[in-house]
Amino acid sequence: MSDILFIKTSSLGDVIHHMPAVSDARRHLPQARIGWVVEEAFAPLVRLNCAVDTVIPVASRRWRRLPFRADTWREIGAFRRAMRAQSHETVIDAQGLLRSALIARFARGRLHGYDSASVRERAASWFYDVHHNVDRTLHAIARNRMLTGQVLGYAPDGPLDFGLDRATLSSGAPAREVVLLHATARPEKEWPVADWIELARVLAAGGHSLVLPWGNEAERRRSQTIAAAVPNAKVPDLQPLDDVARMIARAAFVVGVDTGLLHLAAALGVPLVAIFLGTEPGQYGPLGAGKIEVVGTLREMPSLDDVRAAVERVAR
Repeated sequence: MSDILFIKTSSLGDVIHHMPAVSDARRHLPQARIGWVVEEAFAPLVRLNCAVDTVIPVASRRWRRLPFRADTWREIGAFRRAMRAQSHETVIDAQGLLRSALIARFARGRLHGYDSASVRERAASWFYDVHHNVDRTLHAIARNRMLTGQVLGYAPDGPLDFGLDRATLSSGAPAREVVLLHATARPEKEWPVADWIELARVLAAGGHSLVLPWGNEAERRRSQTIAAAVPNAKVPDLQPLDDVARMIARAAFVVGVDTGLLHLAAALGVPLVAIFLGTEPGQYGPLGAGKIEVVGTLREMPSLDDVRAAVERVAR
C-alpha cells in the first residue's frame, strides 16, 4: 500500500487550493494512506477532508514568534519525533518554500518538490530528492494537481473535488444568511469600509441577514463598524476553522475579497462574489462548483456599482 505525506502548511488559501490534488491522489490510489502536514490553525479544516487519513499539525508560525522559549524547542522536538515515527514511500512538498522544505526533511521518505525553475523559493529545491517542473503561470490549483500527478504517475483529470461536503457541514439547514468577508492579511487587497457599509445597507434593505466574521482585533473592529451601520448584521465570536466552514456552508451566498475564507466558500460550492484588487484572479481566483462572479483585478479597484451588479447576478 502506498504511503503518501503532503507538506502544505499555509496559508489558508494555499491549503484549500491543494485539496483537489489530494482528492486526485485518493481517486487514482484508493488504497493509499494519505497524510498531511499543515499549520495548527488550519488542521481542523483539513480533518474535514474525506481524502485525508492523518493530519499532522505544525506550529511553525508560533515557533517563529517565540524562538527562544524552552517550550518552543520542546514542541519542535516532539514534532520531529512524530514526523520520524513513520516511514513514507513518498513525501511531497507542495508549498515550495524553504520553510516547508525544511519541515519536509523531518519526514522519512523520498522527498519530491518543484525544480529550481518552478519552485517559489529557489533554495527549497536544494532539499528535494526528486525535482519536477510545473509552469509557474498556472492557477495554484492546477500547479498542485500537476505536481502531485507527476510524482504519483498519473495525469490529473476530472472536475475539481475539494473533499468537503456542503450538505454535511450545513446539516441540512436552509441557506439564509449572507457572509461578508472584508478581512485580508494584505492591505492592498482591502475594499474600502465605506463601500462595505453601503453594500451591507443594500443587502439588509433586501431582507438579508448579514454575518461579518473576523480573525484578529483589527478585523473585529472593522466588522463591528460595518455591522453598527446596518440592521440585521451580526459579528460572531472567534471560532475554530471547522466551525467557520459550517457557518459558510449555511450561507445563501458570500461576498469577499481575495482571502482564504472566500476560497473556502468556493470549495464548498457556495455562490459568491469575489472582489479583487491586489492579486490577479486568473492565477489566484476562486474556483468551485457554485456560482462565481469576479469583479476587479490587479491594481484595478471595482466600484460599488460593479459589486452590486455581481451580487444581483449571484443572488438570482
